Amino acid sequence: MKLDLYFARRFVQSFLLIGTVFLTLIMLVDIIEQIRRFEGIPVSLGQMAHLTLLNAPAAISEILPLLMILATIVLFVGLARSSELVVTRATGRSGIRALAAPVAVAAIIGGLTVTTLNPIVAATSNRSQELVDTYRNGGPSVLSLSGEGLWLRQGGAFGQSVIHAKGYAGGATDVTLFDVTFLSYAPGGGPIRQIIAEQAKLNGDDWVLQNAKVWPLAAGLNPEKNAAQHDELRVPTTLTQDRIRDSLGRPAGVSIYNLPETIRELATAGFSTKRYQVWYQVELARPLFLVAMVLIGAAFTMRHTRFGGTGISVLAAVLLGFTLYFVRNFAQILGENGQLPIALAAWAPPIASVMLSLGLLLHAEDG
Repeated sequence: MKLDLYFARRFVQSFLLIGTVFLTLIMLVDIIEQIRRFEGIPVSLGQMAHLTLLNAPAAISEILPLLMILATIVLFVGLARSSELVVTRATGRSGIRALAAPVAVAAIIGGLTVTTLNPIVAATSNRSQELVDTYRNGGPSVLSLSGEGLWLRQGGAFGQSVIHAKGYAGGATDVTLFDVTFLSYAPGGGPIRQIIAEQAKLNGDDWVLQNAKVWPLAAGLNPEKNAAQHDELRVPTTLTQDRIRDSLGRPAGVSIYNLPETIRELATAGFSTKRYQVWYQVELARPLFLVAMVLIGAAFTMRHTRFGGTGISVLAAVLLGFTLYFVRNFAQILGENGQLPIALAAWAPPIASVMLSLGLLLHAEDG
């Protein structure tokens, strides 16, 4: 038991050290990117640093498999150089048995990633996007889906607008809303106009509304008496096609605790839920994939350094880890496109990675 605790402590130390190094590098790169992104926009360095901090949880979540495999390599290369693995085997404990503690720690980290880091990433990513929209356009652009349809909020120099649509169609080059209602607000004031249209198509910097009726909401006016009918009406917007499509299909912005309800609401509103379902299953399978990364790292480095070839082994472990990570992401894309069943796309790569790594370990231990 003491030996397991010792291996677990060494693994945690390696993981924290490598995580700190990578987090520092990521934040330095991100702050440079923020400076480039907001060039010519009056955004202070403190505000950019705030955005960088908000982006950090998502970056850590993305590189966790890499951190896990590098922490495993650092652990077992260090144990091999100090001959601690040789002593461990001399006591009658097999190399695979020595993996119990690192695997348990990886499973715990994976569980914390799903239950704790995932909601943090969702909250910080959404907040970061809101601040970016505010700095760029003078107000946040918010999108949400419910059983009642699609809700959008756009902001700019012309004020704020709340948009509700009962239907949505989005291709590679266009975004169209159906049964649309626009409620516009003056900058810093109350509502000034309501518009109802059969459809609204995003065209450049404008919404192009078809068969629209406009009610002015200014004080002292009769809205119905002063209403106007338009066959076509253009309404300026700060939203873009990419922003709307990314928000509609960005499950990372939804906490894993809210994903089941979000999937039900999307299905009720008639929107595709496949991307959200695949993401949900991929997140649930994440602890298993992190365990596979530990096993892969150990399979190539649980050998005494006197045999030589340590550098080649480390390189082979990292390359295999990247390959499995690519396969997992590729399977996820196939699942989102309907080319693979959801469960197969999410769970097959982690399970296959574990089986492959166990095969490599057994071969290395027993020949």
